[in-house]
Amino acid sequence: MKKITILALSWRDIRSPKAGGAEVHTHEMLSRADKGKYRIYHFAPRYEGQPERENIDGVTYIRHGNVFTVIPAAMRFYKKHRQSIDFVIDQCNTHRFFTPFWVESQKRIFYIHQLTKEIWEYSAKFPLSKIGKLLEERFLRLNRHDPVITVSESTRDELAERGYDKDKIKIIYNGVSFRPWKKEQWFPKEENPTFIYAGRYSPYKGIDVAVEALAHIKKENPCARLWIIGKKDPEYVDKNLMAVCEKNHLTWEDASGDNPAGDIVSWGYVSEEKKLELLSRSWALLFPSIREGWGIPVTEAGCVGTPCIAFDSPGIREAVNYGKAGYLCRDNSVNGLADQMCAVLSDKTRYEEMRNSAYTFSSRFLWDETGNIFGEWIDALYYGKQK
Repeated sequence: MKKITILALSWRDIRSPKAGGAEVHTHEMLSRADKGKYRIYHFAPRYEGQPERENIDGVTYIRHGNVFTVIPAAMRFYKKHRQSIDFVIDQCNTHRFFTPFWVESQKRIFYIHQLTKEIWEYSAKFPLSKIGKLLEERFLRLNRHDPVITVSESTRDELAERGYDKDKIKIIYNGVSFRPWKKEQWFPKEENPTFIYAGRYSPYKGIDVAVEALAHIKKENPCARLWIIGKKDPEYVDKNLMAVCEKNHLTWEDASGDNPAGDIVSWGYVSEEKKLELLSRSWALLFPSIREGWGIPVTEAGCVGTPCIAFDSPGIREAVNYGKAGYLCRDNSVNGLADQMCAVLSDKTRYEEMRNSAYTFSSRFLWDETGNIFGEWIDALYYGKQK
């Protein structure tokens, strides 16, 4: 039987220095598809120290050029292998490959986790922020007739508002790479109220909001603290967090043991095993991001017995099942986050209910299922095309 050949294009891959949730979803989705039926290539820029070609979990990773030259490199690769390639997946994660200009329409698939929109205001200064928002809207028109992969109803609905056909948009959810823990495997919660943030140090993620909210609740709960896990960005910390800590008389500590004592503890990059332990020991995950595709840490935390306090933002609201499987802020602000943190501390009955709801809901999302759904959808596209 002929294998269906897929070329996936992205400006980052799973081994890229700044790989995040989008790259995890991409790799898990592609690598868990049936290798007996699909031949999968992933094309991305090459970063220092990376091989030009390697196989990771059955996916052939090819790397050429940089963020600017990778598009012509991908075009040359496609031209050389055009006859054998059945589908080209153009992943839009701020950057895109503009495949409508060089790939036949019947082969194109558009893959987008989230719209950038207001994130431009956090990641670029005026006038680049305004230009970025304007160009995003213009460029989205290019793929509105292509089949689409996305990860949430929020992104699907925003695309539909821009002329995309909902029936051609496939939601392929995120998952976790471990089996949800049995309840007897959950770690005991920390004695003192402990909140946690897991993810990248990025302005739109709202770590500064979490720090401010901690300062608010410490007025009534002086033993409360915040743990942060993720590769530390010293420049971001100095620029965005230290002033907040100093203003509110909060101590910052880089973890060096299992029981650090700072008001805010930076654990840095930790192993998957340690990450899940810290998530399970915490009282609640804080996720005050203004926009996400989904929010994988929300699901991971739920699977180890910890609910999330989330901003009511695209993508994240679905990861907490619209407030049924996590705390959803009434308004996306420091006060809104602090109010829900106080709710965790003051209403133990509701907290236990939310904890169990988060576990039940999050346990539905597994990467194996993500790979299966992707394969079934590709089959439907391919064999439908053959008719």
